[in-house]
Amino acid sequence: MKRIFLHIKTALGIAFLWSVALSCTDEILDEVNKDNSHPQSVDAKYILADVITSTAFSNRGGDLNTYLATYVEHETGIDNQLWRAETRSGEPTVASTFNNNWSNLYTTLKDARIALAQCSAGGIQEGNDVTKGIAEVLAAYNSALITDFFGDVPWSEAALIDETGSPLNMTPKIDKQEDIYKGIFALLDAAIADLQKADIKTIGSYDLLYGGDADKWIKFAYGLKARYTMRLLKTVAEANRPAEYDKVLEYIAKSFTSADEQAAFAIYDANNLNPLFDFQWSRDGLAASQSLAEKLIARNDPRLRRVFVDAGWVQVSDTATTVVQDDGTVEEKEVGIYFPAPNGDPRQEKYVYNTSTFVYSQTAPTLLLSYHELLFLKAEALERKSDASAKDVLKAAVIAGIANTEVNVAAAFSAPTVLGYGGLEETTDAIDEDEAANYFDTEVAPLYDANPLQEIMVQKYLAFFGASGESPEAYNDIRRLKALGENHIELKNSKNADGKFPLRCPYGNDDTTTNPAVQAAYGNGQYVYTENVWWAGGTR
Repeated sequence: MKRIFLHIKTALGIAFLWSVALSCTDEILDEVNKDNSHPQSVDAKYILADVITSTAFSNRGGDLNTYLATYVEHETGIDNQLWRAETRSGEPTVASTFNNNWSNLYTTLKDARIALAQCSAGGIQEGNDVTKGIAEVLAAYNSALITDFFGDVPWSEAALIDETGSPLNMTPKIDKQEDIYKGIFALLDAAIADLQKADIKTIGSYDLLYGGDADKWIKFAYGLKARYTMRLLKTVAEANRPAEYDKVLEYIAKSFTSADEQAAFAIYDANNLNPLFDFQWSRDGLAASQSLAEKLIARNDPRLRRVFVDAGWVQVSDTATTVVQDDGTVEEKEVGIYFPAPNGDPRQEKYVYNTSTFVYSQTAPTLLLSYHELLFLKAEALERKSDASAKDVLKAAVIAGIANTEVNVAAAFSAPTVLGYGGLEETTDAIDEDEAANYFDTEVAPLYDANPLQEIMVQKYLAFFGASGESPEAYNDIRRLKALGENHIELKNSKNADGKFPLRCPYGNDDTTTNPAVQAAYGNGQYVYTENVWWAGGTR
């Protein structure tokens, strides 16, 4: 039986982000009389390369995704911090739990704002409007990450520096989430306008998402407007919501038309690791989720045979008796048994339960915004408008989601580090488009006919299960649906019945120990179980 005997954690380091091949050009000669040994600024394109990397690896795909995957039951926490989060034993309320994310989010936002300022009127790179637009999209994206998970937070006075690089405010005030979202939409609108202009010096390959393609950034911005408009549905009077559905559809029509255009951070390899893989390879703190497996089983979902492996690194496909090799002998051994970890009450024990295939997806891209997410948003908006075309859009969304599942699964079976230890044993064939379409027609369509909106949301939830960093969006969906009185995603963590479903993340201790406003808002941290964020019906 294959075991992990050695864990190697490789921090994401992308040296080329800060390495520039210089040649003798007029531009360099113009710099001869400057003090280049003590530069006061860095080109926005270099800053944004780091912002994109941090946004994808640390902010979208890092600890937030890992912990929230257990909250939404995409995964089950079975060791150390993740077990405590799973069993609600302190971790969901402790200020240190998300402190790394808290700190990195603000650093990333600060860097995006620096790049934006440099490309704005009076900045040292004024006229680089496309680069400015990219900075605006990234500032909006990271602002949304901060407020979606932490609620009312320092924003207008935070992540700002003076001309010496020192923080402008050591104890910034806390802003209301409603005001932060006004700023987010303003940034996206400004970005769309700027991205239709030009650059004096293009960002080129330092744009690690789109290589400087402004049109794709515009589509990304419109897609984010669709996501955030749907997110704020609870804050809109019921009589005015049809107009919001129309906005969502309008924005999606201007966004991605295929998975080729989605915002995918796809530079992972043998050394630069997908963050879910990076965590599991180091900690082995996650196991397969029983409640998620049950949802797949109930639907005869073909993903069931693809998305789990047992403790011996064999893909779980069925209960069968198989001849296997073990220490040179041949023996009969039962393999492929579904053995997920129970949500809320797992044993704190490694290498026993099944794991998701995705924790081995070493090179799977992190998706900042996926094509299938937009299709699910479109299906939801159409269904809320009682538009019969919602069913066809849902079918396209399910097929696109399953295609992304297969991208993640393929990354697991071709993972360079895992192959060095013999690799996972694949026992089933990939799900192709025809099989996905047949699954929809035979299994999903009847459930949709019985309860359309519920099946849209369940299928979206299943599509977000993977190594793409989309569990935070499932978490956002669950909270906004509950705020609307729509409990479409059944969670089975036994602690939730005791009021222990985390409604938000606790502030980071970098500020709970230094900023009186944040310290007062944090209190003892128990508010994470009682206080919804503003867009989910709360006040903070």
